[in-house]
Amino acid sequence: MTDDTLRSSRAVVIGGGLAGVTAALRLADAGLDVTLLEGRPRLGGLAFSFRRGELTVDNGQHVYLRCCTAYRWFLDRVDGAALAPLQNRLDVPVLDVGRLAGPRLGRLRRNGLPVPLHLAAGLAAYPHLSLAERASVGRAALALGRLDPDDPALDDIDFGSWLARHGQSPRTVEALWDLVGVATLNATAPNSSLALAAKVFKTGLLSEPGAADIGWASVPLGDVHDTLSRKALDSAGVRTELRTKAGALTRTDDGRWVVDTGAERIEADTVVLAVPQREAHDLLPEGAIDAPERLLEIGTSPILNVHVVYDRKVLRQPFFAALGSPVQWVFDRTEASGLTGPGQYLAVSQSAAHEEIELPVAELRARYLPELERLLPAARGAGIRDFFVTRERTATFAPAPGVGRLRPGTRTRVPGLFLAGAWTATGWPATMEGAVRSGAGAADAALLALGRPHEHPLQEAA
Repeated sequence: MTDDTLRSSRAVVIGGGLAGVTAALRLADAGLDVTLLEGRPRLGGLAFSFRRGELTVDNGQHVYLRCCTAYRWFLDRVDGAALAPLQNRLDVPVLDVGRLAGPRLGRLRRNGLPVPLHLAAGLAAYPHLSLAERASVGRAALALGRLDPDDPALDDIDFGSWLARHGQSPRTVEALWDLVGVATLNATAPNSSLALAAKVFKTGLLSEPGAADIGWASVPLGDVHDTLSRKALDSAGVRTELRTKAGALTRTDDGRWVVDTGAERIEADTVVLAVPQREAHDLLPEGAIDAPERLLEIGTSPILNVHVVYDRKVLRQPFFAALGSPVQWVFDRTEASGLTGPGQYLAVSQSAAHEEIELPVAELRARYLPELERLLPAARGAGIRDFFVTRERTATFAPAPGVGRLRPGTRTRVPGLFLAGAWTATGWPATMEGAVRSGAGAADAALLALGRPHEHPLQEAA
């Protein structure tokens, strides 16, 4: 290395996912000179898009809720809120094809009444549960509302056992709790920490009437998480280096940090590690956190997405959830993908897909095309213009009981080094909301350590 390769920067953020981009923007907004390093040729982490012929394809369907105030701040900050609109009111079509009497469509809806009355009418009309099961849901929801998600004791309890103790039948778990929980936690109730489940359901369903209203990008995710993020970073004065990985992280004799990328060494007062937990483990200097081996004990959970392009329109809803079928959630991505001519592009999102993540495409095609025909009569006889699969084998950390004690906080034991990522101790499961919160938290901690506290973004968004 020559002296010419040693650059000075007040802060270096390693990782260009939502956590890293958030941290970089927050630090730059506070007046720091920031360099952002990302090993991929794009920003956005695991919420990204790619080209496939004429289509722009999201690697997986991502949604957020109105209660996701940090992610909504992020959308505003990168000028992308209009590209990811929210429903006016929660409305989820749920199609049950497992009934002997034939398929039946129900809806999970809310009204404008105060909590908990906002869901009462919708639950009373939900046809996929018996009257007794609907009554039991109300009692369990009240009990859930009394839990404190920050209570460490809840982390050791699995959500499935808790639901069973509170009178929830297997059908109730399937048709309601797992319908929501698998999509948000990326795990079934028996494999989910009660603390994380309580966080999801209390915040999403029991905090305010509109908390669970659903939003999703009406454009490819890359337009928001990559293109608009890069524009915002550039405008904030952040130096962004793609295809650049940090190979080593060391401290100088005067207590500053040096990040070595192989091509240059970047000197900084502050470093934010916003990479997956295993990569963070490998970069952390000795003594930075207690029991660093715990990072390697944080499990992962896969998400599989099945993409089907039909030669005609087969679905008239923007999305729906399914019961009595291997299919979980189906989204219409036709307009967002740029599909031209006749046809419709559907994305089937399969969370907690441990048993299917490695199956060959041919086997997945043989499994899912007949299921879609069973769910959507208009698909019967429709031509298939394209069929492909995207797999995220380590899409999220596994929200298993006990994971809370493995998740580190944002501060380390070494001055000037901070952690960010949905896997850190945000109190949230591995969502876009958790990622943004972690990045904001790391930046706030860094600014406080530098004696430059800055208003929290959630206060700005309030």
